[in-house]
Amino acid sequence: MSKMPEYVYECDSQEYPALKKALEYDPYLDKSLDDAALKKLSGDKYANIIFARQEYSIRDGISVGLDKNKCYLYLKANEDFLKLAEERFSKEFKTVRRADKQSEDKVTGIIHDEESRANQGFGAIFGG
Repeated sequence: MSKMPEYVYECDSQEYPALKKALEYDPYLDKSLDDAALKKLSGDKYANIIFARQEYSIRDGISVGLDKNKCYLYLKANEDFLKLAEERFSKEFKTVRRADKQSEDKVTGIIHDEESRANQGFGAIFGG
């Protein structure tokens, strides 16, 4: 089984609210959309890049020891999703771009450490 790619993106802090909204939104759960609007969505390749259905985490720069004026998005998804996500980012956001290798490694390491600690905690709770 191949490992899912993990990418880290950075953006200026002022774009954080819009990025967070895009990450949390799932048009298929939006009660304000009628059937016609949902049908129209099926043909929109960017509308079907639904981050809420992927594994992601967003952190401010200070919390990960990086640039305090940026936030960092960890995204784990298949290659096809990531390719379209990058196209969507460039279309919808001014400052969202793939982080440099050093920042990506740092953020990914922090996420993995947190997951490991959480899994150890669950193991202790459930007698693992």
